[in-house]
Amino acid sequence: MKIAIIGFGKMGHMIEQIARERGHEIVSIIDIDNAGDFDSEAFAGADVAIEFTAPSAAYGNVMKAFSKNVKVVSGSTGWMDQHRSEMERLCREEGKTLFWASNFSVGMAIFQALNRQLAKIMNQFPQYDVSMEETHHVHKVDHPSGTAITLAENILREIDRKDAWAEDTTDPDKLRIDSIRRGEVAGIHTVRYDSTADLITISHDAHSRQGFALGAVLAAEYAARHTGLLSTRDLFDF
Repeated sequence: MKIAIIGFGKMGHMIEQIARERGHEIVSIIDIDNAGDFDSEAFAGADVAIEFTAPSAAYGNVMKAFSKNVKVVSGSTGWMDQHRSEMERLCREEGKTLFWASNFSVGMAIFQALNRQLAKIMNQFPQYDVSMEETHHVHKVDHPSGTAITLAENILREIDRKDAWAEDTTDPDKLRIDSIRRGEVAGIHTVRYDSTADLITISHDAHSRQGFALGAVLAAEYAARHTGLLSTRDLFDF
């Protein structure tokens, strides 16, 4: 498979390494200093572009790739909510393909499945108040993390006593999310159900970005064979 990489920071370098190890060809690498390469034949020849950049750049990058009929895997967070309806339309009506996820880690996909199931169970026990905490490295701009928002949205679909998520809230009707930024933490997400009797906690702690990079390459392999607006729920069937 021919892969283009958009964004060549730490994640981009790791994606390149894993993609090559899995036998794929990197045909184009685009970063801030060579954005003109979106118009290159090499980029247009890619089967899939893997995009990990800043929220402010992600939408434009996806649209540039779409203009060259290149499928996109995007792990950039902080932009999708604003553009989801447009992405759905482009994939449905114009045949574009976008595989977007707030987190590509296989372990996180398992954690999300556990989170959904636990929320279904805990909806029956209103004595437990649910809250969340996410911790990331100091370079992460958006907060809460896209992964935390995805986890929260899945909880809200199951927990009737919460009507929305919010940061730093004391409103009992809101699902509180606390965001912490320190050091070079790859990502820690914790969901807590607390009552006067006990505390139930589930947590996912990423040791490095390697799991995210591998998941992104697996997503690219999946996107190359499928079309539409895709997610990890399509890739991991559980």
